[in-house]
Amino acid sequence: MGTEELTIILQMSIAPVALISGVGLLLLSMTNRLGRTIDRARALAQQIRAGDAHEHDRLAVQIRILYRRSRILRLSIVFATVSILCASVIVLWLFAMYSFHARLYVLVMILWLLAIASLLASLVLFIHDITVSLGALRLNIGEHLPSDRD
Repeated sequence: MGTEELTIILQMSIAPVALISGVGLLLLSMTNRLGRTIDRARALAQQIRAGDAHEHDRLAVQIRILYRRSRILRLSIVFATVSILCASVIVLWLFAMYSFHARLYVLVMILWLLAIASLLASLVLFIHDITVSLGALRLNIGEHLPSDRD
């Protein structure tokens, strides 16, 4: 194998590396959202412990919603991480194929499909979190909103 084949391997590595970069930015957004939900849940739990009895039920509902959102975000983060892991293994595998003169592209295709499927699952869960978040917002400020739904 020569320089031409190495160039081809490098070209084939561009898509997985671009995927890693893009999903990394999504992970940053998701982990920030997760951190905010956790911080908000802790603040609400502190308010409950402070003993505001007439607010207890409302705060408990908000905490349950935040916990649900945290679980959704955690799963979204797991799927995004699996996507990055698969893309990383693809790059590693491509260079291993070059180094050992192997032609096992089926594994590369399977890993690519798994990376994209994991990314899709992560994005669906991320959208679900946003939907739950808007529903929780409507519970908190519903009396100030118009009756028609967005």
